[in-house]
Amino acid sequence: MRAVVIHAPKDLRIDLYPDPAPGPGEVRVKIANGGICGSDLHYYHHGGFGVVRIQQPMALGHEIAGVVAAVGDGVSSVKPGTRVAVNPSKPCGVCLHCQEGMRNQCLDMRFLGSAMRFPHVQGGFREFITVDATQAVPIADKLSLAEAAVAEPLAVCLHAGKQAGSLLGKRVLITGCGPIGALMILVSRFGGAAEIVVTDVADAPLAVARKLGATHAINVATNATALDPWRAGKGVFDTLFEASGNQAALRTALDVLRPGATLVQLGLGGEMTLPINSIVAKELQLRGTFRFDPEFELAVRLMGEGLIDVKPLITATMPFENAVAAFELASDRSQSMKVQLTF
Repeated sequence: MRAVVIHAPKDLRIDLYPDPAPGPGEVRVKIANGGICGSDLHYYHHGGFGVVRIQQPMALGHEIAGVVAAVGDGVSSVKPGTRVAVNPSKPCGVCLHCQEGMRNQCLDMRFLGSAMRFPHVQGGFREFITVDATQAVPIADKLSLAEAAVAEPLAVCLHAGKQAGSLLGKRVLITGCGPIGALMILVSRFGGAAEIVVTDVADAPLAVARKLGATHAINVATNATALDPWRAGKGVFDTLFEASGNQAALRTALDVLRPGATLVQLGLGGEMTLPINSIVAKELQLRGTFRFDPEFELAVRLMGEGLIDVKPLITATMPFENAVAAFELASDRSQSMKVQLTF
């Protein structure tokens, strides 16, 4: 079969890959749609992120959905023809953190399209993929495979929402309006937030934010004082979802958070210098959030029941044979939000 494979920065190829039959407890899925994620773009442009670098050719992609083509012995959860979203996480189930119920912190995690371990875990941008049956989550009849491929980033945001606690009636600030920031709008609305303010430095993603239901969408590059109305007293926002990974965005947001507010850091931006005195004096709650676990199946269910609509995020769909053009388009924030490949 064919796969979208990164060899080095800017060296993305369509290669032939093995196509193994499913073993006991496994399923073979014909991939239909795959979303290009920010981490995929880091591999494409830089060969990795942080200290992680590709050391061998690796199929990219972990936001995938398709149709079950074959099942191995002992599989009863799905059958050939079942439409599924593929969960890219495969925790070991036996390490300390898995046993503690924190499977997203697994010490031996196998995550599709990740160079964090060697040999790398090959990704899902290929015509077929064989995975554990537990990773193939059936989707509702009315849910498209394109929408199902958004389950993974939506799960990330649902987990971040869980980290924040109740959003009912809260004032929420979201800094950074890429796909994750945009999905946090949907999660905040679903959680009952009373006001959702989104900031970014580009107009195009902010236009999408308004379509998704943001109360205010502000370009802080062209209007540096736009957050002033929320600075009253010591600040008024109850919750911050920081999705940009930008130190300046985080520092500015601290000024508009009320005392006791919760700050959930989603964006990965490397080392940051924080004004600890402000965090201490305001008694702010700083929380990290990493991947997801049960939220993947929750994401599939919420989309299937029509409670969260991700369709406005999918701004372009291209054949996987045109992967290089698709990755270039996905890198242009003025033209795209979420670019998907079809297989």
